[in-house]
Amino acid sequence: MQSPSLLSFGEVLWDLFPSGECFGGAPANFACHAALQGANVTMWSAVGNDSRGTQAISILNRFGVDTSCIEQLSHAPTGTVGVGLDDQGKPHFAIHHGSAWDEISWSDDWLLRIARADAIYFGTLGQRGSTSRATLRRALDESKNAKVMRVLDINLRSPFYDDALIRESIGHASVFKLSDDELPTVAKACGIDFESNHEVVLRKILELFQLELIAMTRGAEGAILLSKSGAVHQSGFPVQVVDTVGAGDAFTASMVVGLLRGDSLSSIARVACEKASLTCCHSGAVPNLDLGLNEVGPGLASP
Repeated sequence: MQSPSLLSFGEVLWDLFPSGECFGGAPANFACHAALQGANVTMWSAVGNDSRGTQAISILNRFGVDTSCIEQLSHAPTGTVGVGLDDQGKPHFAIHHGSAWDEISWSDDWLLRIARADAIYFGTLGQRGSTSRATLRRALDESKNAKVMRVLDINLRSPFYDDALIRESIGHASVFKLSDDELPTVAKACGIDFESNHEVVLRKILELFQLELIAMTRGAEGAILLSKSGAVHQSGFPVQVVDTVGAGDAFTASMVVGLLRGDSLSSIARVACEKASLTCCHSGAVPNLDLGLNEVGPGLASP
C-alpha cells in the first residue's frame, strides 16, 4: 500500500526532567516515530498560545507531522509533566492539571479526515478532560463506521483512569497495546482473573472485546503479539539504557505501520522491539534529528 495515513489523538506536552525540559506526550511521540517510519501522520491536539506550544508544533513539523489540526488556546497552557527516573531508567510521572490538551474540540472537518485515514491512535490520559473525551468518543464512533483501525495504547497514568474508562477504551479499539506492568490492572478492570500465564489473560481480553490484535510489551524481555490466529513471542534486544521514555510509543508506531503494510506478525514484533530498544539509547522520547532543535533533548530546552 501507499504510505499509511494515521491520526494521533491526545496530549502534546513537555516532560520536566531533573536535567531539563523535553518534548513529549505519548500521542505526540507516537506521531513522530510513525512519521519517521514513512507514515503520513496528523496530530489532533491542543497546546497553549505560549512558547512551549509554539516549540512543540515546530518539533512535530520537523518530524514531518501535519500540525494543521493542533489548536493553540489562549486560555489554557501547554501541558507539562514532572518526570523522575529510577535506577533502571524507568520513569514516574506527576501530570499537571488544567492543560490545553484537556480541551481538544470537535469540528465536522474531521469527518473527511477520518474517512481518509487508515488508523486512529488514542490512549486513556487524553480522555482526562470532558471536552477531549467527548471529541475522542465521537471520532472513534465515526472511525468504526468507516472501518478505520482504532489503536489503543492504554498508557495508564494514575490517578487519571478507573475500571470503567479502561473497559470503555478497550471496547472502542480494534488493536490494543499495553505493558506487562499494566496487565494486572487491565485484567481486574475487565473482570478477568489474573494468572502467571500472561498469554492466557491476553487471550481472554482479545476474545472478550473481539479485538483484531493485542500486543503486550515486556520491557527488556521483548513483547507478545496475539491475534485470533496465533501468538508471537519476541525477545528483547540488549542495549545500554539511557532512559526508557518513549520506548513503548516507538514500539506502537512501528507495530501500526507494519500492520497497515501487511507485514507478518513475526516481522512486526521483531522490528517494533528493535525500534523500542533504540529509543532507550538516547535521552527523551524522540531522537534528536540534528536539526539544530534544542527543544528535543532533556536539559536543552529554553522555553
